[in-house]
Amino acid sequence: MKRKIPAVLIAILVSHLSISQDLNYAKNVVKTLASDEFKGRGYVGQGDQIAAKYIGAEFRKLGLKSFKKNYFQKFTTSVNTFPSAMNLALNGTKKSAGIDYLIEAGSPGVKGEFNTVTLPIEDMLNQHLLSGKLRSSEGQFLVIPTFNRKDYTNEQQKRITEVINFIKYHPDNPASGSIILTNDKLTWGGSTTRFTKPSFIVDNDSSTRNIEKVTVHVENKYFEQYKSQNVIGYLEGEKSDSLIVLIAHYDHLGMMGSEALFPGANDNASGVAMLLNLAKHYQSNKPKYNTVFIAFGGEELGLLGAKHFVENPLFELSRIKFLVNFDISGTGDEGIQVVNGKLYKEEFDRLVRINSEKNLLAQVKIRGEACNSDHCMFHMKKVPCFFIYTLGGIQAYHDIYDKSETLPLTEFEDYFRLITQFVDEL
Repeated sequence: MKRKIPAVLIAILVSHLSISQDLNYAKNVVKTLASDEFKGRGYVGQGDQIAAKYIGAEFRKLGLKSFKKNYFQKFTTSVNTFPSAMNLALNGTKKSAGIDYLIEAGSPGVKGEFNTVTLPIEDMLNQHLLSGKLRSSEGQFLVIPTFNRKDYTNEQQKRITEVINFIKYHPDNPASGSIILTNDKLTWGGSTTRFTKPSFIVDNDSSTRNIEKVTVHVENKYFEQYKSQNVIGYLEGEKSDSLIVLIAHYDHLGMMGSEALFPGANDNASGVAMLLNLAKHYQSNKPKYNTVFIAFGGEELGLLGAKHFVENPLFELSRIKFLVNFDISGTGDEGIQVVNGKLYKEEFDRLVRINSEKNLLAQVKIRGEACNSDHCMFHMKKVPCFFIYTLGGIQAYHDIYDKSETLPLTEFEDYFRLITQFVDEL
């Protein structure tokens, strides 16, 4: 005799199958966005536009509506890029871009062989010695050895920073370029400015001792008016008087030359995966309020897509009941951090309660305000918002190691459950 499976158990099994499917979808989104074909979602080979078109296609599949004729809100920005040659050799030893060194993102192109002048920290702190070293560096590369900031007073640290910034960015620096040695993790960025002198941050090892010769070939391309875009869609809810807005930036750092790719799996393909999963969920589970989904461009260049949106909104910002920004959603071993949690304590306490009741994440950690992602532009317009990111796990960030293959999505399912419950209770 066959035993009938209780309806409650069936419901639980169906729920878990649904969540499992969401995780598979998330993994596919991350793998796609962080693939070589998307060129790091930067501005070499229009990687950002490839990503935007993909997200727009996903919005269409999920049945999101658009505020205009399509999902794209265009904006322009200046940006410095390195599309091809990226070669650096020290004393004849070739270095690997992204592994052994980074180029300062605002550097111009450069080609040639240069002698060097070493500039120790002690010389930076002595104006007479500094002036002499700078004069002797004309037509050569300055080399700054590694140092520990903790060995110097606050006033000395300020002076060191001023000198290094002069060497890297000021047109009156007589040197042809600079090599800055470091023991720190190599972490890259983007630049909307092109400076007059190239600068390299080089990992310190045995091959970087007594650098006498620098051989370099770098090609850059600077865009005054690069065309980028935000991707925006929405789903109708039971109520249209207020809006829930869910956001994540899709851009990343792109490529440093033709070989060094910065995939950006955790930052922020994972956040886009959360955004699309939420759209997928609410497409089949009608939300309480009209819910807007925005994938922003230009975040890594200074929150540019978000800035453009709040200055050119597609709806009144005062209609936003609450906004949640997802940036770095791929780990969660140690829970999540909630920026603006101290400002919106009632909503933060709700997150904590849901997490405790459902036994989901290790912790929901509170933080004050911080202008460190796209939510900031809305926060400055008095829009109630959180910026949430996952804690623990892999430490790959703004480097070539932030890959989909090594991104665990450890707590993605529980994080997803927490957010849907939270949004439903707003």
